[in-house]
Amino acid sequence: MSETMTNGLGDKHDLISSDQVEGTAVYSPAGEKLGTVRYFMVDKITGEVAYVVMSFGGFMGMGNSYHPLPWKSLNYDRNRGGYVVALTHEQLEAAPAYTENTSPDWSNSTYGSQIDTYYGGLPRP
Repeated sequence: MSETMTNGLGDKHDLISSDQVEGTAVYSPAGEKLGTVRYFMVDKITGEVAYVVMSFGGFMGMGNSYHPLPWKSLNYDRNRGGYVVALTHEQLEAAPAYTENTSPDWSNSTYGSQIDTYYGGLPRP
């Protein structure tokens, strides 16, 4: 495999492997680091990425909260080497979230609707 294919962040194409997305920083438009991508949720029928689950807060992996963000709300910024989402720290604190002990029921469409409703009015960065 070429280096571009393995690192996923090369300038030659827009494809990226899932292991390269996980751990990538997420920033506000002002440049404040909001968190990192923990994992993402893929629609098993369409194959489309629906949500990125971002790890937020905590210290050394303890006390983190997890915030599902619609994939479409993120833009990759090559200069920052991370994603930008049109959110402030305060908006993120008020967003739908869960902890390791309270994992959501992704099979319940109400949960996805809550996320989509919260982020529905946010502009793209």
